[in-house]
Amino acid sequence: MQYFTDLVDKTALITGASSGIGLHFADTLAKAGAKVVLAARRVERLKDAASQINAKGGTGSWVQMDVTDRESVRQAFTQAERDWGSVDIVINNAGVAGGGRALDLSQRDWHAVVETNLTGAWYVAQQAGREMAKGNRGGSIINIASILGKRVMGNVAPYAAAKAALEHLTRVLAFEWARHNIRVNAIAPGYIVTDINRDYLDSPAGEKAMQKIPQRRFGSVEDLDGAMLLLASDASAYMTGTTIVVDGGHLQSSM
Repeated sequence: MQYFTDLVDKTALITGASSGIGLHFADTLAKAGAKVVLAARRVERLKDAASQINAKGGTGSWVQMDVTDRESVRQAFTQAERDWGSVDIVINNAGVAGGGRALDLSQRDWHAVVETNLTGAWYVAQQAGREMAKGNRGGSIINIASILGKRVMGNVAPYAAAKAALEHLTRVLAFEWARHNIRVNAIAPGYIVTDINRDYLDSPAGEKAMQKIPQRRFGSVEDLDGAMLLLASDASAYMTGTTIVVDGGHLQSSM
């Protein structure tokens, strides 16, 4: 579709882009013609990822960003805008897993997850919104939520709470910022295979989890491309405050 392949006049900033879903999204957006800015804490990985995108004919750069540090977020956006003039698409992807039995969680355990997955996402969204609101330039912010913000399981209280809150924050920001031509949407993935979770998903416990998915398979990062490109492109110009679930039907199964 033309909308999905014509992002040549757009600049996209992707957080958590040194690995996993964020790195894949950067590559996909570059293939669609966007100039991509990869943001994360691990500089060497960012440099290598940006170099690979450029070697394949795309346009990529990198900025160091710690999403839990508001000043780091501000500086990263300043650098991206200095390099490319504007940021039109933001993929708010940086996140960490973590948890344990709710009765045993320490204050540090809780904050380690919530500060990245919710507060950090807020810092990024707010800075993106401030830049996009200038002159009602507008843009698209895509928050990466999770089906664990919609359904529950044990030992993931801070993660599930943060992702549920992120989805609600998405709706609030969509409501407030529509007047500035800013769209704010979310993608809620189910089980998506990445290097971080591959061992677990290949284990007997992972096999048991797969049986709860109607499609009887885990997702690949490529399975998220359609939703991401839709929300990044003008094909979704009349969509804001929406969460697109990509989970193989997992939410339709019994908990």
